[in-house]
Amino acid sequence: MNESIEGSTRDAARPAVGEPIVEAVGLTKIFSDFWKRAKARAVDGIDFEINRHEIFGLLGPNGSGKSTTIKMILGLLHKSSGRLSVFGRDPSDVAIKSKIGYLPEESYLYRFLDARETLDYYARIFGLDHRTRKRRIDELLDMVGLAQVKRRAVGEYSKGMSRRLGLAQALINDPELLILDEPTSGLDPIGTRQVKDLLLELGRRGTTILLSSHLLGDVEDVCDRMVILYGGKIRGEGRTGELLADSQHTVIRTPTLDADTVDEIEGVLQRRGVSIDSVQRPRQRLEDLFMGIVEQAQQEAADTSGALQGGDTAAFLTRDEAVETGEGESLLDALQTDRTPDRVRSVEKPADSAHDPSEKSTEVLDELLQDQAPEKPEATATEVPDAPEDHDNSIIDGLLGDEDDDRSDSR
Repeated sequence: MNESIEGSTRDAARPAVGEPIVEAVGLTKIFSDFWKRAKARAVDGIDFEINRHEIFGLLGPNGSGKSTTIKMILGLLHKSSGRLSVFGRDPSDVAIKSKIGYLPEESYLYRFLDARETLDYYARIFGLDHRTRKRRIDELLDMVGLAQVKRRAVGEYSKGMSRRLGLAQALINDPELLILDEPTSGLDPIGTRQVKDLLLELGRRGTTILLSSHLLGDVEDVCDRMVILYGGKIRGEGRTGELLADSQHTVIRTPTLDADTVDEIEGVLQRRGVSIDSVQRPRQRLEDLFMGIVEQAQQEAADTSGALQGGDTAAFLTRDEAVETGEGESLLDALQTDRTPDRVRSVEKPADSAHDPSEKSTEVLDELLQDQAPEKPEATATEVPDAPEDHDNSIIDGLLGDEDDDRSDSR
């Protein structure tokens, strides 16, 4: 088995568990009809906590309350009763939003944007500067295997490719708490293995992860602790190793034995009142066989039109980038403190250089006709030109409302 998903490696180099990031006590959610009559008790008085630096599994069949619990943690639904805190605050507190990354069960992306524009849009929501946005987008697209299709509209992506892009979007802000709802849904075995390896890498780095999945093998491979829900109640909880321990059998692994040796061992056991249930040769996992075949094909440089196997984990996810780059406050932090954020300008332009609203509408033509474009005036000593974008931002600016901001500045 690949070393990255061995159970013995889950706790290797893992930071010490600290205070809970998510804490729920008697958490209940009741959905009511128009007359305020209870229709469904989706979550029924559950108690659990997610500790800092751990990978926590939330399991259960359809309708068990998993998605409802996640939406309450995100502040998208209000609890009916009980207590729920995230980073020690109410889930609806704007101040904690910049610390959370979320991949929903279904990826809802703007179908007419390409991959780079999509990630740039979400990065700008978090107030990241141009240089940081560009570096993170390149690293994430390479990590999820979409670098070669980054210019294709998202609406042309398969479900698996959309899930890869959705995972990159959930990581763009380098979150402290990563919430993943069915992250491997629609992914091929290559993408599934990569997601599991990524979760283990993030866990070793210290990111807290909440994972909800119907693929129990994925949860078994990566989670430290888990709870199992049924009918809105917790039916089982504990550490993965303890829950899965089989106290009824003993397994002894040896090199291949011949029939005579097996008979001799069975005789010894029978004299002690123990019989052999079965003798069989171990099998490798289907996932390992599949990955071996794929890796062999890649070494032979076989052609493929699908998503490639992703590269290494994005560099900014494996280091404290905020300290290295001196990254400023995010847009969400600015909203919480009632301050207007500086829109990615390191130096303020002079008051007499009014912005021309028509400049944005001619960006694409200027790019296509570079040899015919008029020369721009030289920057003054107090003016630093914005770094060139490698894609058209007009759609993204429209989504973010930048055009209205620019017009008000020109007045």
